[in-house]
Amino acid sequence: MDFVTVALWATNLAVPLNGIEAWAAQIDARMAEAKAAGAKIFVMPEYACAQWLSFAPAGLPPDREIAWMAEQGEAALAAVAPLARRHDMALLAGSMPVATGGNGEAAKPVNRAWLILPDGRLFAHDKLALTPGETDPAGWDVRPGARVRVIEWEGLRLATLICLDIEMPALSARLAALDLDLILVPSMTSQRAGYHRVFDCAKARAIELQAAVCVVGAIGAPEPVRDRESNCSGAAAFLPCEPALHHHGVADRIGPWDTVDGPGPMLIARDLPIGLIRRSRRGEAEVWPGAWDAGHVVIEDPARTEP
Repeated sequence: MDFVTVALWATNLAVPLNGIEAWAAQIDARMAEAKAAGAKIFVMPEYACAQWLSFAPAGLPPDREIAWMAEQGEAALAAVAPLARRHDMALLAGSMPVATGGNGEAAKPVNRAWLILPDGRLFAHDKLALTPGETDPAGWDVRPGARVRVIEWEGLRLATLICLDIEMPALSARLAALDLDLILVPSMTSQRAGYHRVFDCAKARAIELQAAVCVVGAIGAPEPVRDRESNCSGAAAFLPCEPALHHHGVADRIGPWDTVDGPGPMLIARDLPIGLIRRSRRGEAEVWPGAWDAGHVVIEDPARTEP
């Protein structure tokens, strides 16, 4: 695949729902729009499942919200999995907490993004780097994942990272050797500073990895939690900053917004030039040194002594 069109839905979490079927129906409708626009991949934000809190039991305390959403996860996945085949489109339905069993720390859910392919295959990515709110027993307490999976589909080599994962340069250094074409980044950020951290780091990763990086975040918050949180974001598709790719590294970008009307804006990032990016990564880049390893570099710092 030399070109791919990606639909990035910056979901408005403030739109109320009356159940999982309504959640799946709105995804179905937006995927139909994306399909008509030529999209091959459809991506939703991190914790898109927070919209379920609009039909959660009244008075659900904050420290029970993540567990309640995890209880809905199996039905939610079953409801949206057929949509990938129906629309012949890969679906990344944001992320959701998934219970993994065990006791103690192992009993905590993970924050998992499911990538559902039209042929029925499912690939999970569990968020690696957690925010303070995701390690707070009084809040959305989850445990981190420990692996990145490279997915090969229709000639693409792609991977999923979730929000803070894309900000970790140590992870980027390890990904550089994987020959990735595309990274999908569902995100959730409450402040514009967080939005810029995620999106600006996503652009940096596109440069560092010579890959396309598509990122999308949630907007607003459902009524039950609006008094203590909201979300600010948008969507973007980033490319390496190369002369052959129009220099500036931005294929398309919308937002950010703190509030919007309706279901939320959708960016159709058309015809991302994967073939051209691949050639750039494999030798045609202006200056890219490849999967550069700094292990040989000696750091001289009077405050530290290297072994």
